[in-house]
This record gives sequence, structure tokens and C-alpha cells, in this order.
Amino acid sequence: MPRIVGIGHQDFEQMITSDNFYIDKTMFIKEWWENNDTVTLITRPRRFGKTLNLSMTEHFFSVKHSGRNDLFQNLSIWQEEKYRELQGTYPVIFLSFAGVKETSFPDARKSICQIIENLYNKYDFLLESDHLNEREKKRTRTSPPIWIIIWPPIP
Repeated sequence: MPRIVGIGHQDFEQMITSDNFYIDKTMFIKEWWENNDTVTLITRPRRFGKTLNLSMTEHFFSVKHSGRNDLFQNLSIWQEEKYRELQGTYPVIFLSFAGVKETSFPDARKSICQIIENLYNKYDFLLESDHLNEREKKRTRTSPPIWIIIWPPIP
């Protein structure tokens, strides 16, 4: 059965497991990793796969996807033994504003703040774990969530 050419996919795992036609861009991981840049700015026009590439990178490095070599075993990065060992070994926070489609600044800001608040809440279990020290837990509990301190305040 021929592969389907999907348009607008932003989730790497879905692309691979659905057997959609996928142009292998996994060597971006190696190039990016070896550049050792302090900051990476990826600018491309709309529909050029920025979010999909970041989803691929998140799936590659995140401990959340540890052991998911099935996603990469038929792709170029998997030929590099050094990178096979890196798969699934880092904590990754994936944040995308691709879904923010508002047409005014106040509405876009509200959507972005909601995304940040949801991410903040997603990891609030850390407050009950041993992954944060007491100072970090106290600061997190006594400080307002990041979405409140975005300036100017949301009306």
C-alpha cells in the first residue's frame, strides 16, 4: 500500500506510526547537537515543518519517550551509535505556540498564557517529589505562576 502524503502534521510519533510519507530530517539532531550553540533560532515560512522538527527532537531526547527506538530505527540518526545511546535520556519541556491563531495581541497573549499555565500545572507533581529541593519547592509554592507575571497584565 502506498504511503499517504499528509499535510499539516505536527506530531512526529503520529507521522511515523501512521506510516505517512516522511522526509528524513533526523540528521538535524546530530547537526544541532554538535554545533553546541548557546541559542538556536529556527526561522522558516509557514508549513515548512518547524513544529514537526521540534516534535522529532523532543521524541528523540525526552525521557518520556525512552525506549522508543521504533520511531527512529529506520531513520538516518539511528545509524549513529553515539546517538542511539542518547535517545530518551534527557528531561525535555516541549512548548509550542503553533496552535495560537488569535488575531489580536490581547487574545494571542491570553492563549500563550494558557499554554504556559497548562505546562506549569502538568509538572506540579514535582512539588511532591524528591526532584526539587526544599528551596525550589518553597519558591514555586509562594511565587505566582509565570502566567500572572507577564506584563502588561491581562485585562
